[in-house]
Amino acid sequence: MADVNHTAFRPGTFLLVGIPGLEKFHLWISLPFFSMYIFALLGNLVLLFTIVREQSLHKPMYLFLSALTVADLLLSTTTVPRMLAIFWFRVGDISFGACLAQVFLVHFIFAAESGILVAMAFDRYVAICNPLRYVTLLTHSVIWRIELAAVVRSFCIVLPFVFLLLRLSYCTNRVIPHSYCEHMGVARLACTSIKVNVVYGLTAALLLLGGDVVLIAVSYGLILRAVFQLPSAGARRKAMSTCGSHLCIILLFYTPAFFSFFTHRFGGHSIPRHVHILLACLYVVVPPMLNPVIYGVNNKQIRETVMSMFAHLQSTLSPTAGKAS
Repeated sequence: MADVNHTAFRPGTFLLVGIPGLEKFHLWISLPFFSMYIFALLGNLVLLFTIVREQSLHKPMYLFLSALTVADLLLSTTTVPRMLAIFWFRVGDISFGACLAQVFLVHFIFAAESGILVAMAFDRYVAICNPLRYVTLLTHSVIWRIELAAVVRSFCIVLPFVFLLLRLSYCTNRVIPHSYCEHMGVARLACTSIKVNVVYGLTAALLLLGGDVVLIAVSYGLILRAVFQLPSAGARRKAMSTCGSHLCIILLFYTPAFFSFFTHRFGGHSIPRHVHILLACLYVVVPPMLNPVIYGVNNKQIRETVMSMFAHLQSTLSPTAGKAS
């Protein structure tokens, strides 16, 4: 029987179980996830529409923000509908090809978001430390090149994950104890050695996250040095207020990522599996939900633009409503 269970093959489908250990609570868990997903969709679509429509927002900071918004929309849409299908209908079957596609998309979007956050830190550095050259340095063509570089870098780093999974032979066990497919979750179902997967995954994560965090830290170190050299307290407050939203998003993005990364590798036996999976599920929906809120609340220009858009929409619909009545 043991020989049968370890027969190597490439499965036609995998089975995602949702959040292992909390199956009886899936319906209740789905309610906040559905609400957060809808809120993330609406918030990011409104933010993206506002930036695209309003000519005054076609500035480097907002163009980078629009790229972050697109990444948030893709990340949540790549994962949350599949989760809800598991939670509501217990539809956990996913084809081998679709699972690999989800692995690629999840890690690719995550890496791209990290690159965008680095670009946003660089944008704040130029705006505060070299404001006279801000417009000439960050032209639209430069911004597109930076965003393209973030995409190409993510593609080159993440694509090997797919080939590393394709080279493995899998056992008859096709159950993935997760709500979506991710690299190591799929690799652990293999009968053959996954040492290369582990080493590459660890190296890529440390170089990507570690390198990006160092670049962001250097940028904000230079920003703080420049801010403290400003003559008045009011000027210092104004300079730092332009960085507040970005700093909140950085903490929201990297804190759970590093927590999950280190506890998964060094504290996996002390923290239950369902806690890891629940955190991973929250990670793909909470930042996309909060990012437009953070920028909408803290950025006066976006807030006023959105309010004027809704006021214009209300005034446009009011006469129609009055005639109908």
